[in-house]
Amino acid sequence: MTAASPAPPMSPNQARPDTITVFLAVYGLLLRSIATRGRLIGIGALAGVSLVTALLVNSTDPYDSSTAALGFVNGNLSTLLPVAVLVFGSAAIGDLVDDGSLVYLWLRPVRPSIHVVAAIAATLTVVTPLVGLPVVLATAMIDSDPDVVSAAVVGGLVALVAYSALFVAAGIRLRRPLPWGLVYILIWEGFVASAGETAGRLAIRGYVRSILSQMTGLELKLANVNLASGIIVPLVVAVAAAFYGSRRLARTDVA
Repeated sequence: MTAASPAPPMSPNQARPDTITVFLAVYGLLLRSIATRGRLIGIGALAGVSLVTALLVNSTDPYDSSTAALGFVNGNLSTLLPVAVLVFGSAAIGDLVDDGSLVYLWLRPVRPSIHVVAAIAATLTVVTPLVGLPVVLATAMIDSDPDVVSAAVVGGLVALVAYSALFVAAGIRLRRPLPWGLVYILIWEGFVASAGETAGRLAIRGYVRSILSQMTGLELKLANVNLASGIIVPLVVAVAAAFYGSRRLARTDVA
């Protein structure tokens, strides 16, 4: 009996559909895992409060509606949005690490980066319509100026991507990412990084603030980088965080 000839190597085009299928399967699993009723109701209620606040601001008929809208979107992108991303992003893989069910993601040999990107995508899928869209709509209710609305859209998207990657990685690295994430948002970004220009460059909030200021032509405190840097730097941080999360996940004990 002659030995069977080895199967020809699989081409990249043949391997790609399987990778996509695995990504979609992991994405769906993580999306169902993080989109719990409690989280959706809690964060959705905060987004509702944001809309009510916009209605109240609009009803007062502010003298300078652009400044009022800019202050509103800056406050929401600095607090509500990162807190929402923290709640969902840190749980995407972090919950699986904590309860020992991460092993089920390793039933097939899949690159850790696929898990991390799927976790980021799942976080964006939940937070974008739940918080990002209401913030943009609420901003438009206060001032429908295209520059203000466009700044809210661009700043919101950059913040969503950067915070999602950062907090997904935190969920992989830290055992209790929620309190540490709140310390970062409320203490570091809220106080320390708002105290000076140098510290402000080490906070995502500072770059998002610069996007809002540059696109509207209105001044914001410590909005001291140009538009290109305001967009590029947080996205570089997102890539670095995703890379770190992938490396860390590859060394995580799943037993």
